[in-house]
Amino acid sequence: MTQPLRIGFIPLVDAAALIVAVDKGFARDEGLDVELAREVSWSNVRDKLNIGLFEAAHLLAPVAIASSLGLGHVKVPIVAPFNLGINGNAITVSPALHAAIMSELDGDPTDPMATAQALRRVAVARARAGADPLTFGMTFPFSTHNYQLRFWMAAGGVDPDEDVRLVVLPPPYMVESLANGHVDAFCVGAPWNSVAVDLGIGHILHFASDILQRAAEKVLGIRQIWADKNPEIVAALTRAHVRAAAFIEAPENRDETTAILAKPERIGVSPEVLQRTLDGKLKVSPDGTWRESSRYLLVGREHAGRPDPAQAAWLYAQMVRWGQTAISPVALATAKSVFRPDLYDAATGKPDDAGHRVSDAVGAFAGPAFDPDRIDAHLAAFEIAHLKS
Repeated sequence: MTQPLRIGFIPLVDAAALIVAVDKGFARDEGLDVELAREVSWSNVRDKLNIGLFEAAHLLAPVAIASSLGLGHVKVPIVAPFNLGINGNAITVSPALHAAIMSELDGDPTDPMATAQALRRVAVARARAGADPLTFGMTFPFSTHNYQLRFWMAAGGVDPDEDVRLVVLPPPYMVESLANGHVDAFCVGAPWNSVAVDLGIGHILHFASDILQRAAEKVLGIRQIWADKNPEIVAALTRAHVRAAAFIEAPENRDETTAILAKPERIGVSPEVLQRTLDGKLKVSPDGTWRESSRYLLVGREHAGRPDPAQAAWLYAQMVRWGQTAISPVALATAKSVFRPDLYDAATGKPDDAGHRVSDAVGAFAGPAFDPDRIDAHLAAFEIAHLKS
């Protein structure tokens, strides 16, 4: 007898391990009968997970933390036994904004500090001319997209709450919003940046890995109360994801993987676009310019699947920096406890991966190395912040 599960996801490439675990039969091999529910917005995914309509979900890593802390919604503790993706986002700008930034650029266009400083000059010029502030789309207030945009902008002297507008848009609606001129830019996960470039309406300005070398993006989120009652099922689901991630990362499986993901009921874009994403070789401009990065999206390699509490600490620090919550040692400990490497290790039978630890688990392009036990020092390093008193 198999265990029925209903799991929600958003059509993004970092749902690949979940989709492949189900469609290749890895979950079934673990005794699980999984129904995948394709959703449009992160609020839908969060709410259906929280009230029990989903047993698990493809979830924004910060949403798992915010839900556990009761920020922005009801308090529902979440655990994450598997990290679905490291990195994978990009910042895409309209042709007009790209031209404006390039005209003000003093330095390498792939250097996020140089482009952030150029953006500040563009924003200042618009304000002096009486023009409306630039509008940037991001997927959710509690999202890596929001924090990556803010981190990049603020490093160059742009106050994201004063000098520009940040608006929430579901990922599948980003491209249409850029085409219609509702936003001047957006930060979203693959494949939607590539779709905008292919349509000739956007330039990929930065990969998220330009801003943070290693950023936990999506997790397999499970309500803690359900996980505590069903440890064997959690372990089985984790093992299926580990197997799927290894399958995806094997080059010989790339064609089969992209065919699975391209189905209309899954991600629903061409296999060729998905191939670019998984290979880290992206067309970044309508003129055919390409960029390659081995760190664009990590699904299984470099221990990407194993949750890292230091990543949760960085995300919590951004919530504090931008006024979503006040700093608290208890809340920091709660945030770290959402990411559960112990559950991953128990499911896979592997020991604690101490050998993979690095001095800075985040690798941001600006500021000091991040210490997950000293977020006060992290916050003190930045001039632009909106801390709660």
